[in-house]
Amino acid sequence: MNFIAGSNDSSIDPQGKKAKNRLHRRFQTDRPYQKMVTDVSEYRYGNMNQDDRVYLSPIKDLCSGEIVSYNISDHPTTDFVMKPLIELINKRPVLNYRMTVHSDQGIQYQTNSWRQTFKEASYLSKHVLSVDLSRQCVNGNFLSYHES
Repeated sequence: MNFIAGSNDSSIDPQGKKAKNRLHRRFQTDRPYQKMVTDVSEYRYGNMNQDDRVYLSPIKDLCSGEIVSYNISDHPTTDFVMKPLIELINKRPVLNYRMTVHSDQGIQYQTNSWRQTFKEASYLSKHVLSVDLSRQCVNGNFLSYHES
């Protein structure tokens, strides 16, 4: 068997679609709810073993630095990341510009539920919402990387 370095393109999702990177690491904005970032972080506690862990899924507004929605769970499921997304969509005021939610390409963000929620919200609210997947949303811990 021959292996070619760099032949695994992690920007291609399980459906075979190339992920778009709309932010291109431009994390600055002066518009609320324009650029949002999210990630799943694992935190271990107690004996620091596999059973003693909790997951955090925050969505942060890059304009204000505020965590506008989040969820905490023992398991990083699709439903776990859907709760803060739906909360964000319901909180967002009607604005005349696009809101982009930037995440890594974790499996929770590649599901049909995640994508369909964006499509439905864009249709119902009459303003464009977009999802942005890149190879890496953040390096290391989400909260420490994006601290103001």
